[in-house]
Amino acid sequence: MKTLLLVLFFSPFNQVQDVNPPANLASISKAISNGDAAALSSHFDSMVEIAIMEDEDMYSKSEAKSKVSSFFTSAKPKSYSQVHKGNSKGNDSQYCIGNLATTSGDYRVYIYLKVKGAKTVIQEMRFDKN
Repeated sequence: MKTLLLVLFFSPFNQVQDVNPPANLASISKAISNGDAAALSSHFDSMVEIAIMEDEDMYSKSEAKSKVSSFFTSAKPKSYSQVHKGNSKGNDSQYCIGNLATTSGDYRVYIYLKVKGAKTVIQEMRFDKN
């Protein structure tokens, strides 16, 4: 009986696997609060929609990094706090909303993330002035 219990305990059917790994929102939040476009861009998809106020377009990963870096240079982040996050019904996408305080004012940050293979990537980022 003990042998049967041990076999069942260590069987692959008993192991829980996360099919859709969650995005590392903690490292994304840290990158935003530090104004670290390089660290943030490591979470970007190959094409990313970046919207900074009325300036909105699709960019390659490297162009998006440059765009966000320019934004962080002109509006140096002082603090960032995540306000809300959620998942889609199918758990294939996530979103996060936060508040960013900068040297040039406060912004509401919207982030849309999509699961691609074994990784969750940022597909859209919006910075809207409060």
